[in-house]
Amino acid sequence: EVQLVESGGGLVQPGGSLRLSCAASGFVFGNYDMSWVRQAPGKGPEWVSSVNSGGGITYFADSVKGRFTISRDNAKNTIYLQMNSLKVEDTAVYYCAAQRVGAQRYDYWGQGTQVTVSS
Repeated sequence: EVQLVESGGGLVQPGGSLRLSCAASGFVFGNYDMSWVRQAPGKGPEWVSSVNSGGGITYFADSVKGRFTISRDNAKNTIYLQMNSLKVEDTAVYYCAAQRVGAQRYDYWGQGTQVTVSS
């Protein structure tokens, strides 16, 4: 059974930091590019960041560039999203998603973790 399980969300004040994790199982993790996608209340999904299967190439949305870092540990089948200098507008449910290398769509999704940035 394929599983993507996010953790690490919570309530944080503006300017604070959080580290999200996504633990994967049930598929060959090293064959997949991984991404974080978020959805704020009343809005559509927004791609946040991606890391390639090997972990050496990363991409970020302009809205988070310079504040967020994505990484992966293929030995632990886990990806991370380090979020610094958080803003109120970062409030959303954050999902991790897996995309087989070369595929045009996400194959698997997690259930999401809530991040709330508020004073």
